[in-house]
Amino acid sequence: MSKRYACALYLSFLTLPVLAQTTPEPEPAPAAVEAFDTVPATVVVEGRRPGPGVWKVSKGDHVMWVFGVYSPLPQKMEWDAARVERLVGKSQEVLTRPGARMEVGFFRGLTLLPTAIGIDKNPDGATLHDVLPADVYARWQVLKGKYIGDDDGIERRRPIFVADTLLSKGLSKSGLTQNTGVEEQIEKAAKHNKVKITSTALSMDVDDPRALMKEFKKSQVEDVACFTKTLERLEGDIDAMRVRANAWANGNIAEMSSLDYAERDKACNDAIFNSQFAKNAPAFQHLPERIRANWMKAAEKALTDNTATFALLPMKNVIGPQSYLADLQAQGYTVESPK
Repeated sequence: MSKRYACALYLSFLTLPVLAQTTPEPEPAPAAVEAFDTVPATVVVEGRRPGPGVWKVSKGDHVMWVFGVYSPLPQKMEWDAARVERLVGKSQEVLTRPGARMEVGFFRGLTLLPTAIGIDKNPDGATLHDVLPADVYARWQVLKGKYIGDDDGIERRRPIFVADTLLSKGLSKSGLTQNTGVEEQIEKAAKHNKVKITSTALSMDVDDPRALMKEFKKSQVEDVACFTKTLERLEGDIDAMRVRANAWANGNIAEMSSLDYAERDKACNDAIFNSQFAKNAPAFQHLPERIRANWMKAAEKALTDNTATFALLPMKNVIGPQSYLADLQAQGYTVESPK
């Protein structure tokens, strides 16, 4: 529990599946998925789907297979992991998706728990009614009633934490989930084949986690934009989320490439990184750039050391303007898209 809170300042805001974050215009739902009414219906994906292909990064006879993970996906979707599992089995190493972590330690973590209590609350006892513009609060009340129901306690939480809860509840009632199980399935295949699993998460060096949490608790965070973007996603983006989920499930690279990956989460990340709290904390300085550089370092090392590597990346970091593969290509590696 304490370790979860110690990591919350990053994990709650950056690892909301990186990939459940796009906001293109809604498109018609594919035939294999039921249409939604005003009241969300269950997403139905018929049969086993192939899932996305893998990207091939190579130099000489060394290759890295890159698999793009995405969420949300339909709650009961099945995908054919046979080819991916074969590639994992033939690899010497599996690289996990990029991210960051704070290593606190178990006993030290226990001492942090009292400090962590209330970390998600607005400073000075403020409520959402106090910190949100009137029109945004009115929209929140509608979606709260639709997806959460009666919960007076949530009204005292910071908008950025409420946004996370609301999105999760909204997706669940729409038949979608951010906990897709895809990465766990790949890691299970690696363990079965005794393939080395290497975390690419950046270790954040925090001298005094207790002081960091105290500073966050008393700091104002400009997170209204994050909250508003979340409302917009649930008000008008459910159809587009179905389209994106179906494109991933069918391995439709052309359709995935045409999607706009200018994510909703950028507003939530900016709320943290542009806050005075983050500016005063060295561990948060240039964090997205450091996470990217850390993954690149791990990828290049694996490509040098192994004849075959399997790597996980959020789909937004595979295709589009935030592609990590473009960085590898600039370093002289050959990058090939799935056929």
